[in-house]
Amino acid sequence: MDQRTELSEFLRSRRARLRPEDVGLPGGTTRRRVPGLRREELAQLAGVSTAYYTRLEQGHGENVSAAVLDAIARVLRLGPAERDHLGRLTKPARRRPGGTGPTRPQRVRPALQQLLDTMESVPAYVLGRRLDIIAWNRLGAALLGDFAAMPPEQRNIAWHVFLDPAARELFEDWETKAGDVVGLLRLDAGRYPDDRGLASLIGELSVKSEDFRSLWATYRIQDKGHGTKRLHHPVVGPLSLQYETLRPAGDADQVLVAYHAEPGSPSAESLRLLASWDATELRPEPADRAGRVAEQNR
Repeated sequence: MDQRTELSEFLRSRRARLRPEDVGLPGGTTRRRVPGLRREELAQLAGVSTAYYTRLEQGHGENVSAAVLDAIARVLRLGPAERDHLGRLTKPARRRPGGTGPTRPQRVRPALQQLLDTMESVPAYVLGRRLDIIAWNRLGAALLGDFAAMPPEQRNIAWHVFLDPAARELFEDWETKAGDVVGLLRLDAGRYPDDRGLASLIGELSVKSEDFRSLWATYRIQDKGHGTKRLHHPVVGPLSLQYETLRPAGDADQVLVAYHAEPGSPSAESLRLLASWDATELRPEPADRAGRVAEQNR
């Protein structure tokens, strides 16, 4: 992915979502050819020349100062994740030979896998780059899918959400989930603009999913956080679960996602039933599962 193009599209998308009255300017009576603020309006509010901002929006952000970026971010009302994304897009990417991007397979520390396995009543998994699912516990697989049985290229949250029909049945608010996933992929695109694996994933999703193409064009930026997910599980039915995102030490590209239900709630009882059901299924033990995953990731 071209970093200049990404910067240009990002700034245009954020300028288009603002109206003059949103930033204290008169709306005027003449109809605008394109939605949002004009370049000269944004430049004036940010305290830079129109020519300077125009060059930046054309993708030339190599020498822009932090103060100017802060001013533009303030006018565009960027959130923290969006501001960080803008900063990355204005820094020259450190290209690897051949433009391959990160190539070393991601692994979780054995102690982290052990921690996952001890969380017997909490569905949990670890995401790596490109939203690859690189570790999980038994209840996480029971809730979201048998990851160990999936081909490596399908062991990915974005692939699951957009290309697995079961995801639309599992996530009650599928549209919100899909938008969040696209926002997370955009963050990775800013971090690793030369990652061929990420480019290949985005290309596959764009070809095979009209929903993905539409959402990708909105240029949403979303960081992983916390909140509530409503699911409809094929075995235990409706679930309302809280999720938390934790970042293990040692690898900035890994996040641990854990789901939990309010104690005493119907969803807590459903999770207990799901754990009981899973215990009766023939699944590989944690050590065998880790070995299979390592072998598939080679």
